[in-house]
Amino acid sequence: MPPAIEMSGITKIFPGVVANDGVDLRVEQGEIHALLGENGAGKSTLMSILFGLYEADGGIIRIRGEDARIRNPNDAAALHIGMVHQHFRLIHNFTVTENIVLGREPRMPWGNLDLRSAEKRVGELSAIYGLSVNPKAKIENITVGMQQRVEILKILYRDADILIFDEPTAVLTPQETDELLLIFRRLKAEGKTIIFITHKLKEIKAAADRCTVLRRGKAVAAVDVAGAGEEELAQMMVGRPVSFHIDKKPAGPGDLVLRIENLTVESSGGHAAVRSLNLEVRAGEILGIAGVDGNGQGELVAALAGLLPVKEGRIFLRNRDITRESVRSRNEAGFGLVPEDRHRFGLVLDFRIDENFILKNFRSYPYSSSTGFLRFNDIASHAESLIEQFDIRSGRGGATVTRSMSGGNQQKVIIAREIDSSPALLVVSQPTRGLDVGAIEYIHRRIVEERDKGRAILLVSFELEEILGLCDRIAAISRGSIAGIVDAQDADERSIGAMMGS
Repeated sequence: MPPAIEMSGITKIFPGVVANDGVDLRVEQGEIHALLGENGAGKSTLMSILFGLYEADGGIIRIRGEDARIRNPNDAAALHIGMVHQHFRLIHNFTVTENIVLGREPRMPWGNLDLRSAEKRVGELSAIYGLSVNPKAKIENITVGMQQRVEILKILYRDADILIFDEPTAVLTPQETDELLLIFRRLKAEGKTIIFITHKLKEIKAAADRCTVLRRGKAVAAVDVAGAGEEELAQMMVGRPVSFHIDKKPAGPGDLVLRIENLTVESSGGHAAVRSLNLEVRAGEILGIAGVDGNGQGELVAALAGLLPVKEGRIFLRNRDITRESVRSRNEAGFGLVPEDRHRFGLVLDFRIDENFILKNFRSYPYSSSTGFLRFNDIASHAESLIEQFDIRSGRGGATVTRSMSGGNQQKVIIAREIDSSPALLVVSQPTRGLDVGAIEYIHRRIVEERDKGRAILLVSFELEEILGLCDRIAAISRGSIAGIVDAQDADERSIGAMMGS
């Protein structure tokens, strides 16, 4: 039986960067194949070529043993190739069914949409593949995990049997990730071929049969996953040994920086998401917020940043009451934020990198002159320094449009900007989401360095391993309130999990 996919010598060049440099990829029919690599290694570009979003500048593609020219997604669909993108492509005020059948709607004899038959077909597909969804629900009213199921059903509805997933777990909770990997196994059992782009080694070990590793645009290895350890895969990915241990000396907490008193915050839906919450963070310590997604973490961070109003209680930053202050006033008072949703709150995607670096301080010297004009040479020099320091992969340095970068490199832009501003309080929400192991190692080290410089760090993460390894104290949040606070050295996953569920 010929392989499902053969890509030979694939080359793709963008201005200033070779995204794929003679890449070879072979995927057997009916296997789960992982595509592993650092942020900016060329994984998404290679799969975008396979799906027809880009045309390769060189190389050959064979699908099921036949030469194929894939010029656009319609060509890919004709070859039964489907792709679920990292950022979902759904219309939020449409129903599940309307999104799934969009472009291939069943019609009545007189031309109207046959919604009943469409909903029936969606129900049938859901049952076959164990992808439970409500066909009549609106996208805006379902969870992120459910939205991903809708994306999978979209390509199954179009009879795809080669399924591509681009960073499929980047926006999922640990529970949703486990469900997705189970779905992968069901799809494989139905004869589907799956390629998933990732940098998460545990997921590769849990789900993949084989793995191809890309580094700086080149394929450097193709291995059977069962015979490769996580450390070996990590070294192949980044080209050097990677430490999974976070080295840090004991904290030396200093003055009180953040004080939260009896804070109550309502969600956008009008219910109390944060309830009478009390918390303190001192200079020179990392306090972690541990909890299952949906227990008020997002609303807490939004209230601290000034993005949601406070219903009751007060927030003090270095003894200054910032409860009702503007976002700009909070920034000027020493507040820094790495938001969970980098696209909505962290970046202006159509701005260049250098412009995103100065969003918070473009009014200040040296980026602005006394007459109010921007000093472009200083802005460019600043960008080049941060790009090098944080290993941000971009084609044209600071002039690269941020939207064109990988998700992990976009995250690095935000982290570089916030750390560079040297805030008294740095709130980091899911700081390593979408980052590879090498970048995670670096970001963890930088967060610890900021603590050692006397910054107060409030870390929100769904990754208990990250919380336990990085934090000095851990606060478990449950139903919008702090269920307990413990020293990290006295905590383990079981004890923290018990508090999270209380």
